[in-house]
Amino acid sequence: MFGNGKDAEDRQKQKERKKRGTRKYGQAKYKHSHMGIVSCSCAGAALVLLAGCILYAYLARGAAAGIVGGIAIVSLILSILGIRAAAKGFRERERNYLTCKIGLPGSALVLLLFLVIFIGGLR
Repeated sequence: MFGNGKDAEDRQKQKERKKRGTRKYGQAKYKHSHMGIVSCSCAGAALVLLAGCILYAYLARGAAAGIVGGIAIVSLILSILGIRAAAKGFRERERNYLTCKIGLPGSALVLLLFLVIFIGGLR
């Protein structure tokens, strides 16, 4: 006999047991969406960068160096990438979408905050 000595029925039962998982009522525990985790990371990094730029500009009393604007642009790009990653994360099958649901509005909030500051600076 080939394999590890199990017949077809035993293999099928073990496969079904593994598919059910160890949770109550047979629901398997889903892993978090990979792109959702990326989206949360991008949103967090963008928020930290933008807050750092605002804090530095406040402490320098508006005489901040040009690098602050460059870092703010990096924050803008990170927030756009976070929105895109969250949208991709929702397309992953059989995953927990909590990180996508957190990363999408977080990135959108950072993007909105950047635009408010930018448009307010133009006035």
